[in-house]
Formats: sequence, C-alpha cells, structure tokens
Amino acid sequence: MRNAGPIESPTDPFASVPLPTSAVTRRPRIEGLPPGVSRDIFGPPDRQEPRQDQGPSDQGGSSGKGALPPVAQPAQPWPVASEREPSGQSVTAFGMPERPVVYEPEPPRRRRLLPGLVVVVLTLAALAYVVPAVLMSGSVLRGTRVGGVDIGGLTVTQAADKLRTELGSRLSKPVVADIGGEKETIQADEAGLDLDVVGTIGQAPSGFPSPIEVWRGLTGTTELQPRISVDSAQLTRTVEGLAESVDKRAVEGRVAFMGLQPRARQPEDGVLLDRDDAVSKINDAFLGGGGSVVLTLRPAKPTTTPEAVTAALAKAKAAVATPLTLTLGTRQAQLSPALIAANLTYVSDGDGGLTPAFDAEKALVPVESSLVDAAQQPRDATYEIVNGSPVLVPARAGRGVNDKLLARDAERVFASSGQRTIPVRLGTVAPAVQTSQVQGLGIKEVVAEMTTTFDCCQTRVKNIQRMAQELDGHVVKPGETFSLNGTLGERTVEDGYVEAGQIVGGRMVGIVGGGGSQFATTLYNAMYFGGFEDVAHQPMEYYAPRYPAGRDVALLHPDVDLKWRNDSEHGVLLKTAFTDTSVTVVLWSTKRYDKIEAVESERRDFTEFRRETSSAANCLPTVGERGFTIDVTRVFHDDGKIVKKDEKLTTEYRPQAQLTCTAAVPG
Repeated sequence: MRNAGPIESPTDPFASVPLPTSAVTRRPRIEGLPPGVSRDIFGPPDRQEPRQDQGPSDQGGSSGKGALPPVAQPAQPWPVASEREPSGQSVTAFGMPERPVVYEPEPPRRRRLLPGLVVVVLTLAALAYVVPAVLMSGSVLRGTRVGGVDIGGLTVTQAADKLRTELGSRLSKPVVADIGGEKETIQADEAGLDLDVVGTIGQAPSGFPSPIEVWRGLTGTTELQPRISVDSAQLTRTVEGLAESVDKRAVEGRVAFMGLQPRARQPEDGVLLDRDDAVSKINDAFLGGGGSVVLTLRPAKPTTTPEAVTAALAKAKAAVATPLTLTLGTRQAQLSPALIAANLTYVSDGDGGLTPAFDAEKALVPVESSLVDAAQQPRDATYEIVNGSPVLVPARAGRGVNDKLLARDAERVFASSGQRTIPVRLGTVAPAVQTSQVQGLGIKEVVAEMTTTFDCCQTRVKNIQRMAQELDGHVVKPGETFSLNGTLGERTVEDGYVEAGQIVGGRMVGIVGGGGSQFATTLYNAMYFGGFEDVAHQPMEYYAPRYPAGRDVALLHPDVDLKWRNDSEHGVLLKTAFTDTSVTVVLWSTKRYDKIEAVESERRDFTEFRRETSSAANCLPTVGERGFTIDVTRVFHDDGKIVKKDEKLTTEYRPQAQLTCTAAVPG
C-alpha cells in the first residue's frame, strides 16, 4: 500500500481491531477494560490527539495529505497468571478472574462396574437361549415322549417311523369281550383301530422353540398321549356280527300245523346284545390299550301269553276238523283240511293274543279253476326265449276270486268256529305287468351275462337258486333304478328260503337267506359288463377266490343292498338259470358299446391272516385269506376307441382269519 508504514508483528490482540473513538479527541474510547488490563497499551497518557478544529498543519507541520499515521507504541506484555491483583484474586491470561476449580469426588467402583455386569449377564442369557434353540429347531422338542416312546430330538419323519414301529404294535392289542360267559376275541383290524401318527406328532412342540420350551427340553419331559382312531362303521359291523351269534330273540307264541296236527310254540324270553353299549365299551377298551370288557345282554320279552297259545290251539283243531266250502253261484269248491292246514297259522296280534293268518292266494291256486275258467284268469306280460330270441308274451286281464275278501271271511270262521260255507266274489284282476310296460323297449339281444360257481349241495345253494327263480323274467324299464332287496323283500322261510352261513361283521353266522351275496355278485357283474349305471353296492369285507377281485357285492336285508339304474333308452330283461354248482344271469336289451372291460391294478398292501380255534357249538369254520388292496376301472369301447371311463374303484380286503372248529360233532 502507498504511504504505508512498516507493519509490526501483531503481538497486541487489540491492535488490529478498531476501537470506538472519542468525538473530541479522536482517541480510542476505552470503556470497561477487564481487571488487570492497563490503559497504557493504547499509548502514553500525555500524548494528545489533535483537536478537531485544528488544521492539518498543526499535525507535526506536515502536509495533511502525505502525513503518515502515528507510529504504534511498543507492545506491552500480558500479565501472567502468577500476578495477583492487590485483592489477592487470581486472574487468567486475559485478565479475567480465575474461577476456582472444584474437584468432584470419584464415584464408587461398584457403581461403575454395574452397567457392564448387566450387559454381560444379558449377553450370556441370550446365548443360553439362542444356542440350544438353534440346535433344537427343526426337530421334535427334546424330552418329548408318547406312551413311553421317546421321540425328542428326532425329525417328524423319524418320529413317525419310531412311533409306528414301537407304539403301533402295543396299541394293536386285542380286546376280549365277555358275552354272557362266552369269550370273543376282537382284533384291532376288526374294530378299524388305527394309530393317528400325524395327529399324535402334531401335539408335540417342534420348529424354533420358545425360551420356556428350551428350558423344558433341557430340564424336563413332555408326556403326550397317542391319538388313536377307531372306524365306527367298521366297529358297528363287527358288533353286529357278534350280536348275530349271541342274540336270542324273544319267541312269540304261535300255532302252526304239521300235517293236520296243530303244534303250539310257547312264548319264550330272549336276550339281545346291547349294540350301542357294546360299541362304546369296545371302543374305550381299544383306546385304553386292549384288555377285557363285559358286554351287556338286555332281556327281550314276548307279547303273547301262554294262555293265549292254549286258546289258539283249541281253535286250530276246530279249523281243520272239516273242509271249508267256497261257493260261486252254482259252482262250488272245497278247501280240504290239508289245504287249510298248509296255509293257516295263528300268530301274535301284538296285544298278547293270537289271531289266525290265512294265505288265501296260495290256497286258491289248486281250486280256483273250479270256480273260474282258466281262460278268464289274468296273465302278466313277459318274455319267453324261443329259438334263442326273446318273444313277448302279452299281458291279459282276467277274472278271479277276490283273495283278500276270502282271507278276511275265512279268518273270521277260524277265529270263532262259525259257518264253514263262504260265498266268494269274482272281480276283474289286472295283470301285475302290463304289455305296454314291456313292449317296444328294444329287448332283442344279449348285452351281458355272468356265471359264478359254488360247491354242490350246500345249504346256501337253495337260497341262491330261490333268488334266481324269483327274478327270472323281471323287466327293468328305461330310467328305472333296480333294488335287489326292494324286489325280493325280506327272505323268509315261508318264501322258500333256508338258514345258511354268511359272513356278517367278520364272523360266519347263520341267517335265513344266507349266501345271497353270491347271487348279488353275479347280477352285479352282468350289470357291470352291460354298461349300466352303478348306483350303490358294498364290496365284501373278505376276498373269496370264486368271485372277481374288486367286483364282488355284499347283500344283507334291509340295509346292505345292490342298486343299479337302467340309464339306457331300452328295457332290460333279466333271465336266470342255475345248476347244482352254478348260477347264471343274462341281460337282454340293445347293445350300446362294442366292448366293456374291467382294468385291474396289481394287488398291493398284503396283510396276513391269523389262525384261531373255537369250541362253540355253533362254530362255522372259515378258510384263511390274506387281505390286500386292488383298483378296478370300467372302460367303455365303441368304434374301436375308448369313449369313457368310470372312476377308479378301490377295494380294501381285510384278512380273513382261519377258524378251526374243535367242538365234537353230535353223533
């Protein structure tokens, strides 16, 4: 800078800072200096600044414009901290009074260590949980036991395998049922018992455990109860089989004839197995691990009384003492004592007494032609096979004796021993099957047939043959659903059926009409290959080699039935035939498919049968058969290609025990 003087080293911190000046003296106005700072730092006190009214010439005789500023005074040293004001107060380097230093006491050592200890403890606690939790994750919680089997630390798959191996066999213990002193052993498969492995393991803690679960896994055990399921439907069938073998139904009083001699049957008390109680007790026993149960037999009381039987016996003797005369105008016919006896019984009336029951329809068969010409009698429409083709035999209405009125009048005579001549009435009798119902239905060719075989001369053969007789010539109209039980009704001795062995609920029992499942199986397979719709059927529980696997049918009146629907536009004629060793069902209609086949899978999941012996007097032996599973699919072919398939039908056969009867055969 021009005319600038030499610049001194800035030792004075205020030298470069303009200070306020006096308006008179132009000297810096110094106010409020800190204590210990002398005013001399701004120059000698006797040096006067020129007054404002003086001219430039007054300033050292120099010209105003070229004059230099006054030379700065030498720098004054700062007071040192050791210097004290007269008051004795300490000052700082800047002259400020020195604040006294206050020394706080050092905190105790325990207070300084406490936060660190808390952090360490929390870290160790977290590690104590996280480390074992990670090791336990992905498996069943350690210490978990099911029925005494330790599955802790195993994966779900390993736990399931271990439970099936070690626990499944223990839970399959049989139950021994005491029924009136008779012991019956019920196996687990007969009750449909099954270990629910998935449900059992589902109770066990798994996955990433909580702190509580980690603690329990390290220090204790978790006891779980195995979940067991019982197939209630299967157990009910098993109990029904037990009941069939132990039930002794109440016997009602009755009077029937043996030849011309009336025979009285006195009423008798009976006992019946309490089905609901038995299902409950056996179910609980299996869930409890097997053991023994005592099943309850309930008394069954007849309604008739011995006095009523005695009175009916006297009336029966009078009923066959002389013939019964039927009159129609000038015509007469007599029902002989033998004919009366063959069609008359005295049965319970439900109020304690016995009342006559007369089958007038059957009694009229040998004598009606004496009252009505055969040409006047009605005839049902049907088909006869002539030279290998079905020929329609038309229906015909006719005249006949009103059998219902005759039965009513005859029963009055047999109940009161009144007048033995009965006037009969004729009426128009319509055929049961009209021609219009069966003609024009396209019944022209065989669409399917099936034959099954059996051993000769068994009691059950009579029932099979009787079913075939009753269904021969039956016509199923288009859209109609056929029911085998509905068509045949209850099988009774009066209808020509006999008692024979049949498996019910896993046991061979004797029932009237036993063996009918073979006829049902034969009819089912004819329907199957005829291509008709399967509405309802129940496979047999056990496999029998004489039937096609996966295509057999159980039959038991009234609940276990065979139903199928004629889903074609044509009628279906059932024709049957039988020999001493076989039965055949042929279906006549119009073919809709070139071929229908049953595609079978390989047999799988085999289960072995057990061997048993029985000394019961009513024991019926059985041949052991392994259980297995098979799939069957019905496939329809037409024009050389598959046109449709039924849903796959899976049949699971249970193993049938081999039963050996050890009771002595009476000589």
